[in-house]
Amino acid sequence: MRTIDELLTQGKELITDYELSSVNPETNRLDVNIASKNLKSAVSSLVENQWGYLITITGMDHPQKFDDAGILQSDGRIEALYHFANGAAIITLRISVEYSNPKIDSICEIIPSASLYERELIELFGFDIFDTPDSSHLVLPDIWPENTYPLRKSFTGLGQEQLAGKAS
Repeated sequence: MRTIDELLTQGKELITDYELSSVNPETNRLDVNIASKNLKSAVSSLVENQWGYLITITGMDHPQKFDDAGILQSDGRIEALYHFANGAAIITLRISVEYSNPKIDSICEIIPSASLYERELIELFGFDIFDTPDSSHLVLPDIWPENTYPLRKSFTGLGQEQLAGKAS
C-alpha cells in the first residue's frame, strides 16, 4: 500500500506537463494550477493512469479588488476546481478564468458523471462550458434572471420585482 506522499507524487508526475504552479495546502492535498486549455489533457492523464476518481467539481469567486482610493488593483476571476481522490490523497486541478471570458471545456467525454457538476458551474458561477451534454437548470427555478449567478460574491439577492418580472 502506497503512502499519501507517494500517491501525491505519482499524481503530480502524471500532470507535471500541464502545471503552472502547485501547493500543498494540507499534508494529504496537492492543488495544481493549470491553464484551461490543458484541462482535458490533465484529467485524461489521471483517468488513463487510474489515479483515483473525481470527487466533485466546485467553483470559487475572486472578485475585483480596489484600493482605498477606488482604483482597480486586480480584475475579477472565477475558478473551477476539479477534486480527485486516491484513498486519503486529494489532487485538485484549479482552472482560473476572467469574468469576461469564463470559458472552459467539458470533461464529460472523459468522465460522463461530471455533467452534474458542470451544470452547477454554469448555473451558479456563470462558466461557459464547451461541449457539455446538458446545460439546463439544475437547482435554480426556470424563471431565474439570466446572467445572475448566486455564488458570485457580487450577488446580493433578488427583489420580488425581479422574479415577478420573469414570471410574466
